[in-house]
Amino acid sequence: MTAICGGLKMDLWLSQKIKQIKKGNHEAFGEIIEQYQGQIYQHCYRMLGNHHDAQELTQEAFLKAYSNIHTFKRDRQFAPWLYRIASNLCIDYLRKKKPLTILDQEIKGTEDITLTDQLESSFDSPEEAYEKLEEKQTIEDFLLTLPPKYRSVIVLKYIQDFSLQEIADVLDLPIGTVKTHLYRGREALRKSIRKMTRS
Repeated sequence: MTAICGGLKMDLWLSQKIKQIKKGNHEAFGEIIEQYQGQIYQHCYRMLGNHHDAQELTQEAFLKAYSNIHTFKRDRQFAPWLYRIASNLCIDYLRKKKPLTILDQEIKGTEDITLTDQLESSFDSPEEAYEKLEEKQTIEDFLLTLPPKYRSVIVLKYIQDFSLQEIADVLDLPIGTVKTHLYRGREALRKSIRKMTRS
């Protein structure tokens, strides 16, 4: 019940801020930036793997959101709309910078990989904490080898904890395509991890 109330308060807060922005209140958008800047930056960083690029595209995402705020419809969720802008900017940037074609073939068979266990588990000792940090960095390095279309759904699903419908809304894709990209992205990560552990 508390989570629902919190969500309703956030929706009401956003609705008020967006109304103010559409009336020309620039400070209201600054408050939205403060609310979402950290999340959007983390998303861009996991897409790009570079702090400087992530900072630039985070700023660009908010500028684009501000300039297009008049197109935002009240019946939509604001966060997926903002993530969609950031995701599209990252994907466009990656395509222009360096096309990624590896691990993009048809894949037979499947095996799930539990990213949440590797990224968000608790530690019992400093040694385990260090090992887990290394594992997290390794997973993030593997993410950067994925084609952007797979990387974006993996990040949104397992790191941002978006639902399939939210991912479909963010990336403007059918849910079936989202499921396919998740399946292929997981399989590509599994193969990369298996290859590393055998070497």
